[in-house]
Amino acid sequence: MSITSNCTKAAIKDAAATLIKGDLVAFPTETVYGLGADATNEEAIKKIYTVKGRPTTHPLIVHISSLENLDKWARDIPEYAIKLARAFWPGPMTLILARTDLAKDFITGGQDNVGIRVPSHTVALTLLKEFESLGGLGVAAPSANRFGSVSPTSITAVEIELADYLSMNDKFLDGGTCLVGIESTIINCTQSIPTILRPGAVSAEMITQILGLPVKSLNTKHNQVHAPGMLESHYSPKAKIFLNGTPVAGAGLIALHSFKTPIGVIRLASPRDNEDYARSLYKAFRLADSKKLEKIFVIPPTGDGIAVAINDRLAKSAFEK
Repeated sequence: MSITSNCTKAAIKDAAATLIKGDLVAFPTETVYGLGADATNEEAIKKIYTVKGRPTTHPLIVHISSLENLDKWARDIPEYAIKLARAFWPGPMTLILARTDLAKDFITGGQDNVGIRVPSHTVALTLLKEFESLGGLGVAAPSANRFGSVSPTSITAVEIELADYLSMNDKFLDGGTCLVGIESTIINCTQSIPTILRPGAVSAEMITQILGLPVKSLNTKHNQVHAPGMLESHYSPKAKIFLNGTPVAGAGLIALHSFKTPIGVIRLASPRDNEDYARSLYKAFRLADSKKLEKIFVIPPTGDGIAVAINDRLAKSAFEK
């Protein structure tokens, strides 16, 4: 396992060759860092599941370099899905579509659907294009962390999570801190009206504005399509999360900067706005764990847009297993 901090074209080309050989590459996206493997290589995909400790029934998202490659992986694509792709790709949005024969059960968790995304991070896009130039068709890449824990938004976090589980042939690409900081919006596009399965930076309001169509309310408990991040408990630090109550001395605190820190409470993050909140949330969780805190009190953000996604992650991180 080697870390490349200077992501030159040659370094990224070498990482693409690593994927072609069936090894793994951790790389940055605008949302969180992903752990990538050749999406058509079953043995390589098995490595992802083993490294993450992830159930094999939990599907993976396939990353491609452009909308032009979508029909390799998806069929019966509704017009509204194309509109969404044109509006928000490259970007933090995953579309769930009916799969082609290229998307095997080991990618989809046995479902007839597949999740597809075009990331906007320069390193990610360059890696995907280099991979495709070598004959690759898509890179499966869940978040580069152990299953259920906090997603990494820096290469240091990836190393802490996975260094003990990767082989000497695997590679890390350091692309700095992720701009968005929480996972992509996942939209089910297999029905007549789109359904948000996991909220993210592409909000319901943004989708409605583009489509002029209503967006179904999120209802994961009764949804028949399984996608990443839909478990009730997920994104969890070791510390216990409290979404209400008064912060106590010795506990951590995450709140907008206007909220004063009580005496004896350890401030973990003071975001200026909701976008900054999203960028700093997982870093704050990891800081709490590094300080071995037992409790984190969180004052959740309010409003729509990305605040909905932040509150989704907070609810899952606080869920009692």
